[in-house]
Amino acid sequence: MNQEYTSHPVVGIDLGTTNSAIAYIRGGKPELIASAAGQYLLPSVVLIDPKGNIIVGQDARDALVAMPDRSIAAVKRKMGSAEEFVLAGQTFTPEEISALILKELKRRADELYGEGEKEAVITVPAYFTDEQRRATKLAGELAGFLVERIINEPTAAALSFGLDHLEEDRTFLVYDLGGGTFDVSIVEMFSGVLEVKASSGDRMLGGEDFDWRLVDWFSEQMLAEHGVDPRLDIRGKALLKEEAERVKMALSTEESITISLPLVTVKDNHPLGLTVEVTRARFVSLIEDPIDQTLERVQEVIRDAELTVKDIDEVLLVGGSTRIPLVRDRISALLGRMPRSDVHPDEAVALGAAVQAGLKAGLLSESGLIATDVAPFSMGIAVLAEGPRGRARPGGFSPIISRNTVIPVTRSQKFYTSEMGQTAVEIEIYQGEHEWVKHNHRLGEFILEGIPENWKAHEAVEVTFRYNLNGILEVAARSVSSGEEMSITVQDALNRLNRQEFEESVQRLEQLWLDVPQGIEEDDDLEEMNESLMEDWDLLDELPEDLDDPDEDWDLPEDDEAPTMVHEEGKVLVRQAREVLEGVETSLQEKLLAAILELEQVLQDEEVDRIRQAMNQVTDLLIDAEL
Repeated sequence: MNQEYTSHPVVGIDLGTTNSAIAYIRGGKPELIASAAGQYLLPSVVLIDPKGNIIVGQDARDALVAMPDRSIAAVKRKMGSAEEFVLAGQTFTPEEISALILKELKRRADELYGEGEKEAVITVPAYFTDEQRRATKLAGELAGFLVERIINEPTAAALSFGLDHLEEDRTFLVYDLGGGTFDVSIVEMFSGVLEVKASSGDRMLGGEDFDWRLVDWFSEQMLAEHGVDPRLDIRGKALLKEEAERVKMALSTEESITISLPLVTVKDNHPLGLTVEVTRARFVSLIEDPIDQTLERVQEVIRDAELTVKDIDEVLLVGGSTRIPLVRDRISALLGRMPRSDVHPDEAVALGAAVQAGLKAGLLSESGLIATDVAPFSMGIAVLAEGPRGRARPGGFSPIISRNTVIPVTRSQKFYTSEMGQTAVEIEIYQGEHEWVKHNHRLGEFILEGIPENWKAHEAVEVTFRYNLNGILEVAARSVSSGEEMSITVQDALNRLNRQEFEESVQRLEQLWLDVPQGIEEDDDLEEMNESLMEDWDLLDELPEDLDDPDEDWDLPEDDEAPTMVHEEGKVLVRQAREVLEGVETSLQEKLLAAILELEQVLQDEEVDRIRQAMNQVTDLLIDAEL
């Protein structure tokens, strides 16, 4: 094998909400790396099976309904947050879950290149915050990669396209609507230089939201018919989510689809199902609002680039959600041109990350391709500002680096102490576009001490922002007269990990990873695994022939194998009920609290019937509260 690298192999990775992929440069072109089974896309789902093995990918996705307490998907939106997840009784951070996905991708690189260190360029949504970028970098490092670069997803897609169109001088718009996030960028290509002119987006808008809107609609049909909300049942909710994703995909090619789910949830020992027709028109009515929000961002980014619709030569659609016909129709109507059809929505970002990796490693030096990117947010500090009545008050936002500034960039600005004799200042760092910091995103803070005590004049403090190619911010503050300086790489939730904690996390993940199955090749093995996953919820075989007969009793499975399942469902219901308790009307609040306490008490016992009775009581009260 010809190894086209000089030191470490360098790969490009798209760490996606729904699917992830890894690519490399081969023969001067980016190419995806397949799994041993020949699959290029890896579902971004993690499962801890009943034997304690970590499973990543399609088999984990298949377990989302059967084992919702052991599997997790769509963790990307939680990156950089302090939220933790419990899988099979074990607690994980979003970065650790993402690291397990990345370790599965690293397995592919190891099979291609052999064991050893690998450098990685990992993509993130352009509108990811500083914390989320750091979280992504940390996840890559926990997975064993040397993370050399973090780049924006629409920029990566533009690189993939630009490598094949080096001779074309044109301006194109990248519309990236994935499973969990939305980005849009204006990119100009001129003589092999690819320059991002402006970016915008929404890190909490994507295909997942469309799925949940369908889930809500399904649930409303069941509420109307049965008076039961299936979203209160952890497995019922997971089943509807799976069905919603299937319906969404089917409606991209069909005008309508009929779903028939004989069992979604259970009440009073009777199964409750859902049979309903979903038309494309109905689906459009559910998702029009968020699609319109993306179009507002498109218009915003065109203005930011100081262009008009007529200046856009090409439109690139990236992300699986751009397969929805409504997206293509609305974009075409707004921009007056059809998007290109030669860009693979699921692969373009990973391929572009590989292009960036190739540029960094010198594998594409002969192409002459050069890429620049921009800061998606304005970044600055909190200052005194003039309030509504003309009085100075704290909490104003003073940007130091403006949105859409080409990166890397270093900018400095002088500020002054607010009081005479002040010897220290607190530097509060924010990113956003509002004039008041309370509406922006807080990145961190630090204190600069050692300012001379001056009772005659305000002391000058110079604040410097350095925003690097990875979209990660460093901030320094210096007392002009004393020279005292304080510099930090912005602190956030990530930096709670010191080196020892980092190593412990690496070792923990490695230990879990030791027993990861290498893939299930035989159909018999796959069938055996699916049977194992479904053993706790094998209810369909128990259904009566006539589900519509109200006099027909339906018996639940024997309790000798159900206690664990029922206990877990009870714990979930307690947590859900406590989350909504404060918002319940006063007349129901006391009853609901009593029911919750009763359920918590009986969960200490092994009597499944008592637990079910208590669960039914809590569920009924929650339904009353909804109504």
